[in-house]
Amino acid sequence: MPAPLVETRLEGQIAWVVLNRPDRHNALIPELLQELLAALHRLEYQQPRALILAAEGRSFSSGGDVGGFYACPRNERREYSRRVVGLLNDSILQLLRLPFPTIAAVHGMVTGGSIGLVLSCDLVVAGPKAHFAPWYVNVGFSPDGGWTALLPERIGRGRALEIQLLNGTIGAQQALDWGLISRLAEQGKERELASALAAEISGKQIGSVHRTLQLTRPDHDRVASGLDAELRNFLDQIDTEEADRGMAAFLGKA
Repeated sequence: MPAPLVETRLEGQIAWVVLNRPDRHNALIPELLQELLAALHRLEYQQPRALILAAEGRSFSSGGDVGGFYACPRNERREYSRRVVGLLNDSILQLLRLPFPTIAAVHGMVTGGSIGLVLSCDLVVAGPKAHFAPWYVNVGFSPDGGWTALLPERIGRGRALEIQLLNGTIGAQQALDWGLISRLAEQGKERELASALAAEISGKQIGSVHRTLQLTRPDHDRVASGLDAELRNFLDQIDTEEADRGMAAFLGKA
């Protein structure tokens, strides 16, 4: 029986959700996203005091699997993309809906739409080698995962736009300075620091924590509308010759 693509466990009052596709840098495919969304729905009813989102392997996630998009016949690519981006959007919105704090423990690469899993967590702990990059203008995709719906609110519209148009990289220290992450951990200590924060928050008053989340999280309807706009544009862009050429070049098939 194959290993789950998303592992979940409870350690006392703390829930762990761990992406588990390390051989592919936890690239996002429908099966992984379906498991993630199912886990988040289960946890909504299990009511832990906090949730930590982490990942196995060398990277947190490389975002949507470009090879998966490219392997789809052109006449099936829009529907495949609708599944991937739609499931990612649902996961982002579910993370924002959970009635308890969420903490991302990030290491290594976070590219493409996987940034949405980070941006939708309440706190973000990252190691010194963590870095964030879009890749859309190089590959020929349209932004998804909250690069337009969530990131500008976190770091400012000008910074978010420049990073995307130039395909820049946000390093760990810069991410801390800009407010993209909450804490910078020592190398290899990301989960340890996330666990300590989760334990500390778990000792606070439940009702007060919940109301604080309600009042400070991004507006759910606004985010949902922004993610829907990202999905529509992604579907239009993926169905172009430009996207074909960009994916082929990215995968070394040009």
